[in-house]
Amino acid sequence: MYCTDGRAVSAPATDSVAVARELRDRTEIVDALYRFGLGQDLKDKDLFASAFAPGAELDFRPAAARWGGSPPLMTGRDAIVTTILAMFAGRVDTTHQITNPRIAVDGDTARLTALVEAQHLLTADHATFALLKNPYDVDLVRDGDRWVIRRLRIDNTWYTGDPTAIFG
Repeated sequence: MYCTDGRAVSAPATDSVAVARELRDRTEIVDALYRFGLGQDLKDKDLFASAFAPGAELDFRPAAARWGGSPPLMTGRDAIVTTILAMFAGRVDTTHQITNPRIAVDGDTARLTALVEAQHLLTADHATFALLKNPYDVDLVRDGDRWVIRRLRIDNTWYTGDPTAIFG
């Protein structure tokens, strides 16, 4: 069996204990991305932070390059949480919808790809918005019973609205 980048991964489990563990892993892997999106939407610092490993990387540069933006590579859970939530707090309302998750598990690491539609509206004027369709490429690590994001790269397939009004 192969993941999306051609690396070989173990075949799907067949015994009931292994199947249950694989299903739990897959659920927890996608949940890390749900915590990422919903943590932003609810402006919930703890929920948002729970999505990341301490040394995580968030790379929004490929998406921002589509409209001429050049944000820095964000490194470290605390820096990611502080930067993202401060950028939107009291200024931008968001909703994230996550679809098409594809997962490859390799021991205590995993790779997830998904499509995320992210709506951003200026709080004071919802007529000013940016709707983004973004492919996400995510590397995760096991953290006890949970999975957390080690690296998240966000690209952009299309957008409508004015991202510069939202992101600068």
